Amino acid sequence: MKLRSLRIRLLVAAAVSIGVALIVAGFGLVELFSHHVERRLDSELETHLTELIGRIEPDGNGGFRLTRPLSDARFEQPLSGLYWQIQDDKHRILKRSRSMWDALLPLPPDELTLGVVHRHELPGPADQSLLVREQQVIVFPTTEPHRLRIVVAIDRTDLINARDAFAVDLMPYLGLLAAVLLMGSWWQVRTGLSPLDRIRRGVHAVRSGNDARLSETFPDEVQPLADEINELLDARDRTVEAARAWTADLAHGLKTPLTALTADAQRLRSQGEAGMADDLEHLAQTMRQRVDRELIRARLRSEAAGRVQHADLVKVVAGVVKTLQRTPAGESLDWELDLPDHEDVRLPPADLTELLGNLLDNATKWARSRVRIHAELDRECIVFIEDDGPGVSEQQRRLIGQRGMRLDQQTSGTGLGLAIARDILNAYGGELEFGVSKLGGLSVCVRLPPRQT
Repeated sequence: MKLRSLRIRLLVAAAVSIGVALIVAGFGLVELFSHHVERRLDSELETHLTELIGRIEPDGNGGFRLTRPLSDARFEQPLSGLYWQIQDDKHRILKRSRSMWDALLPLPPDELTLGVVHRHELPGPADQSLLVREQQVIVFPTTEPHRLRIVVAIDRTDLINARDAFAVDLMPYLGLLAAVLLMGSWWQVRTGLSPLDRIRRGVHAVRSGNDARLSETFPDEVQPLADEINELLDARDRTVEAARAWTADLAHGLKTPLTALTADAQRLRSQGEAGMADDLEHLAQTMRQRVDRELIRARLRSEAAGRVQHADLVKVVAGVVKTLQRTPAGESLDWELDLPDHEDVRLPPADLTELLGNLLDNATKWARSRVRIHAELDRECIVFIEDDGPGVSEQQRRLIGQRGMRLDQQTSGTGLGLAIARDILNAYGGELEFGVSKLGGLSVCVRLPPRQT
């Protein structure tokens, strides 16, 4: 499974790193504590060893004895875990502590250096694991010197228990440290990625039309990305402006020959060539319609690729209705507007005016006495345009809006108005639907692009 979130990736990496570090630290601390306790036991054993050596004296019979018992009472308790033993150079056991009971310490047959303490780990009574310290000394019970191996040992169980208890006590603190480090990592990741989130919000503001550029100052590592985005926005604006200029030049370049072609048709008609004049006028009109639609589509593409603009729906509808009320077909109609006081939509004012102008002009042509316009607001703005005209059959409704499609050849028009309206909505992500109006005529449902929050 791939983690697409950079934040989660960093947090997972931090959690793994912290976990590994704390596990290693835990084992290291336990081992360090064990070594510390072992050094303490080693120091204790050497103290007992020194005390034992200091209390050895000849017994007058060629043997040895202790001047008095050792200070630690555990040497007198059977299997207490603290032991001593004296052995001669022929591996004969001369004396041992009462705590040894009937057991013996199996010393290794190594060569000892006089005065040097040797360290061993050996099995002891009752299957105990012992830390052993031994030293060779020379005594003179008679005129002959004797080499003795003086041994003290202690059970490692105390060391193991102390180490385990330390590990148990350490775990809650390691858990608390892990929680603190994870919180610190979360804050660090959140702080480190916050510039990227600010860039995201800035790009969203540019896309929604609230800002033109990323004007905020970012950290040095992120600022080059913001600069590249601003350069990309500048390049886009230059491309849009070039496209608009090319569209305007094309419009002027095509309309002039079409105007000349229309003038030629009029001259032919004045010369009695009516048939040829009609053909030229029809050809000029067809070419003009195509040119107008393609110029509109080119403008839509350039505007949709440029900075997002907003328009006041209520203001645009009021302006279009006011214009249509001055026409012969619109002045006799009853216009019913059910709109909010103000509603911004994500379309340029010119395109929204052309969209609604085509749709309302079509309603004006077909309405008998009444046109109704109302809006529903949710996540998107939906505008309904209804008339009380003759209406359109379901089969014909599927054809409305196709390029050049006219359902009635007796009315004036080119048949491109609804097609242009559909082109506008397609360019900005809206939808156009046709249905039956409650007034009896055609109902046009205009789903305008979703509003940006």
